[in-house]
Amino acid sequence: MRPIPDGVRGALVQRVSARPDGPLDVTWLAAGTPRLPLGRIRLHWEPASLSGWNVTAHLGLATTEVHLASWPAAPDDWPRLVRPTVHEVTGLCAALAFATDILDLSNRLVDV
Repeated sequence: MRPIPDGVRGALVQRVSARPDGPLDVTWLAAGTPRLPLGRIRLHWEPASLSGWNVTAHLGLATTEVHLASWPAAPDDWPRLVRPTVHEVTGLCAALAFATDILDLSNRLVDV
């Protein structure tokens, strides 16, 4: 993940490296950004009361957003901590999208 610009506390995950020490590619989000698109993950962070960062992840579903995970009082290198979870969820979302496309195609072929 690139250095966090001052005043930014949210990011939309664009890509997650498959390498355990690989990067998170993100787009910074301003406050009040609209609802997440289907299958996309937003990370939000704020300083923890004693030390580190309180980090949360939300996942966009078809009609809502859901709380995906929280990492309270995460250390300053928190992107390394959250990367495995974000990687697994993005892989699951891609697999579900692929399965949905195949099911839709199968249903269309049956109707022909």
